[in-house]
Amino acid sequence: MALTLLLAACGRGDDRPPPRPVGAKPVTLNLPTSRDTQACFADLSREQVRYSPLPDRDYGGGCQVTGSVQLIDIGVPVTNLKGMRCGLARTFVAWTRHAVAPAARQILGSDLVRVESFGTYACRNVIGSATAGNRLSGHAIANAVDISGFVLADGRRITVLDGWRSGDADVREFLQTIHASACKRFGTVLSPDYNAAHANHLHLEDDHARFCR
Repeated sequence: MALTLLLAACGRGDDRPPPRPVGAKPVTLNLPTSRDTQACFADLSREQVRYSPLPDRDYGGGCQVTGSVQLIDIGVPVTNLKGMRCGLARTFVAWTRHAVAPAARQILGSDLVRVESFGTYACRNVIGSATAGNRLSGHAIANAVDISGFVLADGRRITVLDGWRSGDADVREFLQTIHASACKRFGTVLSPDYNAAHANHLHLEDDHARFCR
């Protein structure tokens, strides 16, 4: 039995406590801030990112938000962001600043002025995959963000839905370029090429899975 408990603990892969029942009342957790999270906070501050650390909370059913932040100002507005795990936030900021913004300028000839998202945290299972079963989505632990579009200084709005297979070669190149960059930075990246559930966004997850579609 001890071996079973040890294996179960190892399988979780992080410091989150065991899941509570689905629909349980959210509770604030009294967890120490891990050294990785402390280092992540320092990285964000060093990069002059304005953020607010959030309390660790357990929403039941395995849905937990720990070691998370609310991004306030990363240099360009981002819509619909809720709390996200600090590691995801750090990678997302770097991708936006060092991949998306330069690609917009170099390929589309205009500065990036807004990133549009479908959000981060959502207590739900993986969708759009017949093999996922009842596996929790990365969104359920605030470790994924869905990016739907980009607004440029010249007024153009580039969306994943309309742009991924656009007749405009520059738009296609822009989206393919930032997708390729995301695949080098995030663990899981899902695009319209993956399945119909991702036709209108890029799913970016900080899970070290090395899965890019």
